[in-house]
Amino acid sequence: MACYVLQGLGDLPKWNLLGCLIALLLHVVVSEPLFYLTHRLFHKGYLFENYHSLHHSTVVPQSFTAGFATPLEHLVMCLVMGVPILGACLMGYGSLGLIYGYMLFFDFLRCMGHCNVEVFSHGMFEAIPFLRYLIYTPTYHILHHTEKDSNFCLFMPLFDLLGGTLNKKSWDLQKEISQGKNDEAPDFVFLAHAVDVISSLHVPFVFRTFASLPYSFRPFFLTLWPGAFFVMLAMWACSKTFLLSFYNLRGKLHQTWAVPRYGFQYFLPFTKDGINDLIELAILRADKIGVKVISLAALNKNEALNGGGTLFVDKHPNLRVRVVHGNTLTAAVILHEIPKDVKQVFLTGATSKLGRAIALYLCRNDIRVLMLTPSTERFQKIQKEAPPEHRHNLVHVTKYQAAQNCKTWIVGKWLSPREQRWAPPGTHFHQFVVPPIISFRSDCTYGKLAAMRLPNDVQGLGMCEYTMERGVVHACHAGGVVHFLEGWKHHEVGAIDVERIDVVWEAAKKHGLTPVSSS
Repeated sequence: MACYVLQGLGDLPKWNLLGCLIALLLHVVVSEPLFYLTHRLFHKGYLFENYHSLHHSTVVPQSFTAGFATPLEHLVMCLVMGVPILGACLMGYGSLGLIYGYMLFFDFLRCMGHCNVEVFSHGMFEAIPFLRYLIYTPTYHILHHTEKDSNFCLFMPLFDLLGGTLNKKSWDLQKEISQGKNDEAPDFVFLAHAVDVISSLHVPFVFRTFASLPYSFRPFFLTLWPGAFFVMLAMWACSKTFLLSFYNLRGKLHQTWAVPRYGFQYFLPFTKDGINDLIELAILRADKIGVKVISLAALNKNEALNGGGTLFVDKHPNLRVRVVHGNTLTAAVILHEIPKDVKQVFLTGATSKLGRAIALYLCRNDIRVLMLTPSTERFQKIQKEAPPEHRHNLVHVTKYQAAQNCKTWIVGKWLSPREQRWAPPGTHFHQFVVPPIISFRSDCTYGKLAAMRLPNDVQGLGMCEYTMERGVVHACHAGGVVHFLEGWKHHEVGAIDVERIDVVWEAAKKHGLTPVSSS
């Protein structure tokens, strides 16, 4: 509208230094006090209850919170932002650089103030004390969101000082946070990794709302794919494990850390050492800060990669943190989903850690297990672990045709449509394969990955774990939680102890974790 009314704006030069200085002066003299006064008004009675309370309704502020407001507040913000730009233009010193530069810098500072991450070093304010009155910090503005009766300024705390609304805790808290003194060490860590480029967008610092829902593909993701792919390459070149999310359970802090690697990278032969180095550094960091249990997710405990975590425990025998793969509970969840009247199952991925444990457990319960594997040697090794009186329940098969009369398939290896067609109508596919198989058969049912719902007293769960509902986590994550809650002092790495499957299952139920139906 301004460009339409003021026709001369279309002929602005690219740059005018004097116009920038005039805009800066107008910002300090007009925009800052105007925002300060209107902001204080929006915190009173009717205006707060009917307008500004929306902005403060975000429990945990993030950068996008800066723009979360009502139309009336946006109009006021347009006025605050427009005075320096239009003032300089009307005086004849406007420029395209001023318009774009001022608006981008204005929005950047607003987003920075709401980002909930301290980005300024306190040493800068100690070296130049008056600087603390010229630029606010994320800590400074977060105090406004938590206490609501102080720190009203736009960007310059000087106006809070003049108005008597500067929170006395602002600088001590900023110093404490910038130096990391308020960091709380978690008691439990789940060490995850990205699945693929598209699903990597399912994180709270990209779209908090989307991350709070179970992951599903959205067409608009395709427009974001190039950026996500570039981030993947950047993390591959230079990155380290980072904090992804956190929650509280029974007064203890639980965190999810992410190894900056994607599913396909775990199968590249030249990436093995680099991934193990990242996992090892995360374990050593957890040990240093006092974490009690660290649970390895999905491919981070791949047998071919590190022997299910054995590599790290053997290399560092004095670890205080307990390294856990959580697969014992995963096996328990899958096994307890199998109907009581089943007498025969078909098992793919039969010689993997989970496959071995499932086969040995079922054969002890007189259930016939058709174990699909091309390796006679690996089958016989597992069969010898079974009690002699139950070994006949383990049957070696090498083709999918062997299961054409079996309606219970336990899938630990990805199945193509051609392989799935050997299943008879009415088959149910139980799964422990990542990623899950695609539901090609309309006459069969497909289970989801083994999962458990955390206890009802969990607090602060802001995101969903991949395709799970909020409050539901993968069984290996839940296995680590149970290990922590029980206070067990042993590591859980390498092969699954079949004798402990029922022990872990009962412990999970005791602590209020409940299985989620895979149907």
